Amino acid sequence: MFYVIGGITVSVVAFFFTIKFLFELAARVVSFLQNEDRERRGDRTIYDYVRGNYLDPRSCKVSWDWKDPYEVGHSMAFRVHLFYKNGQPFPAHRPVGLRVHISHVELAVEIPVTQEVLQEPSSNVVKVAFTVRRAGRYEISVKLGGLNVAYSPYYKIFQPGMVVPSKTKIVCHFSTLVLTCGQPHTLQIVPRDEYDNPTNNSTSLRDEHNYSLSIHELGPQEEESTGVSFEKSVTSNRQTCQVFLRLTLHSRGCFHACISYQNQPINNGEFDIIVLSENEKNIVERNVSTSGVSIYFEAYLYNATNCTSTPWHLPPMHMSSSQRRPSTAVEEEEEDSPSECQTPEKVKKPKKVYCYVSPKQFSVKEFYLKIIPWRLYTFRVCPGTKFSYLGPDPVHKLLTLVVDDGIQPPVELSCKERNILAATFIRSLHKNIGGSETFQDKVNFFQRELRQVHMKRPHSKVTLKVSRHALLESSLKATRNFSISDWSKNFEVVFQDEEGTSQP
Repeated sequence: MFYVIGGITVSVVAFFFTIKFLFELAARVVSFLQNEDRERRGDRTIYDYVRGNYLDPRSCKVSWDWKDPYEVGHSMAFRVHLFYKNGQPFPAHRPVGLRVHISHVELAVEIPVTQEVLQEPSSNVVKVAFTVRRAGRYEISVKLGGLNVAYSPYYKIFQPGMVVPSKTKIVCHFSTLVLTCGQPHTLQIVPRDEYDNPTNNSTSLRDEHNYSLSIHELGPQEEESTGVSFEKSVTSNRQTCQVFLRLTLHSRGCFHACISYQNQPINNGEFDIIVLSENEKNIVERNVSTSGVSIYFEAYLYNATNCTSTPWHLPPMHMSSSQRRPSTAVEEEEEDSPSECQTPEKVKKPKKVYCYVSPKQFSVKEFYLKIIPWRLYTFRVCPGTKFSYLGPDPVHKLLTLVVDDGIQPPVELSCKERNILAATFIRSLHKNIGGSETFQDKVNFFQRELRQVHMKRPHSKVTLKVSRHALLESSLKATRNFSISDWSKNFEVVFQDEEGTSQP
């Protein structure tokens, strides 16, 4: 009896295992017939499919040759291990349709890759190499025949590299800064690596002592120059990837500064500094705040040119270097420039001239008989006009200023209030271009000003009735009496003898 019961039990278990095997076999055959197209099937038969003798993406593995996180700029590689469904190595030299796609998650930048079959004992390994230059999070997708391999896609993070001084920049940079004696000023520095990545994860934000600042006075001879009294402190913010250099100068004058990282100058780290007293600062602010008015300064010209003709102008009677008479910028800009100017030559005796600074231009004039103006030079108030600061002139012992725009010959002037003159020009320039000399900051300033002007205008609709057959003539007739506010409105165009309208 015991043997009978045991035999029946074994038969039932064998029957169930047989049924399970048949169901799995039928499922594989149906899947093979339904899901495998002719291209992917190749020479594979149902027998190979039943035995698991085919390349299965889910059975493949991916191994990485580095540990997260890693710095950008290095040649990276990972390996794709190919296996049959039954776990046996799949020869990689056979066409497998391996596709690797690497892209930056935020910037949508695709990275080119190279594939190489490694000649290992099993020859089932494909090495994929690539190089990333932008820091951030990357998506690595590995597919075989359109199906993801193992746990694909993978996500890897690449950190920025070490700080490169030639790529590190000052935000809102100016070639000349105007500061007040004893008042601090903060410079924002953005450390970047070789590939222009902000170094938020590098050691540059933890080694503030590597940022150095050197300042020397412009003008006096080396044997006469003394040390410049200033204070500096460096702090950092890892979230914004910025370094803040706080600078305070305690002496008036013109100076040249250089910011270095590990004793190497950064990209735009060299600039000039004009330090004014509190009284001089108020004078400059008053000069700049007077819109549409030009301020003049008494000076001496060491470079003279022969000019042909200039219009008449009221003379500046009994002027001194401490008294400046405002004149409208419209009058200054409407004057005709001299038609011909010869190459300036150094003269023994300097010529007394008057320098006019307006929001748009910087001009140098001479007055004959104190009533006849003669315009000698005109420079635009733009970043292309550069100032060089020299020491006292040999005749009047006044501080010297060289103006050069790269087009006209340089002009050498000596003025008692040279620093106020230069500071007025620089503040007017900063006001015109939005507070920075970098191109992107200028674009942002232009767009911001454009939006502000647009917001002040009404945005109601105005109807224009035009003829399709005489579009130009009818449009000119409909808009000939438009004001500036009318042009800012939304146009509703109605075509004569037609039902439809158009709203551009």
